[in-house]
Amino acid sequence: HPVSTTPDTKLGELLNDFGVSMLVTRTPGGELRGRPMALAEAQPDGTLWFATDRHSAKVDELERDGHVAVTMQSKTTFVSLSGTASVVDDRAKLAQLWKVEWKVWFPGGKDDPNIVLLRVDGTRGEYWDNSGTSGLKYLIEAGKALVTGTRPDVGEDPKVHAKVSL
Repeated sequence: HPVSTTPDTKLGELLNDFGVSMLVTRTPGGELRGRPMALAEAQPDGTLWFATDRHSAKVDELERDGHVAVTMQSKTTFVSLSGTASVVDDRAKLAQLWKVEWKVWFPGGKDDPNIVLLRVDGTRGEYWDNSGTSGLKYLIEAGKALVTGTRPDVGEDPKVHAKVSL
C-alpha cells in the first residue's frame, strides 16, 4: 500500500467529515479501552480536540500513559490515527470549541468547572476511502469476487488506502 512520510491533505480533509470517533486508551492494568467521543475539532495537521470530565477514568488513564489510538468510520471511509493525548485546562480554547449539545454532559455550560479538553497530537494516520469512483470500483470487484470465489482486485490506489506520518 502507498506510504507517505509527509502530512497528507486528504487525511486532514477526512478528519473533518466525522463528528464522533472511538478513543482508545490503556488502563492501569495494561488493557486497551475504547469509548465513543464527540470530536470538538480536527486540525489539518492531525491534532484532535475533545471535551471530557476532569474526573473521568480516561483522564486518569492518560495521565499514566498518553499513547492513544483514535478511529473513525462511515459507510465508505475509515480513519485510524495514533498519537499522544494530554489533558488541557484552557478556558479560552474551551470557549472557542464549545458546542451547545455538550450541555447534556456539562449542565454548567462552558463555565462548568468539571470540563477539560483532551488534545490528541497525531503522529501516524491511515485511511481507507471507498467513496466516489473508488467505491464503485470496489463494489464491482467485490461482486465479481463473490461470484467467482476469489479475492477482490482493488489495486493500490492511494485514494483508497494510505498511511501517513503527521
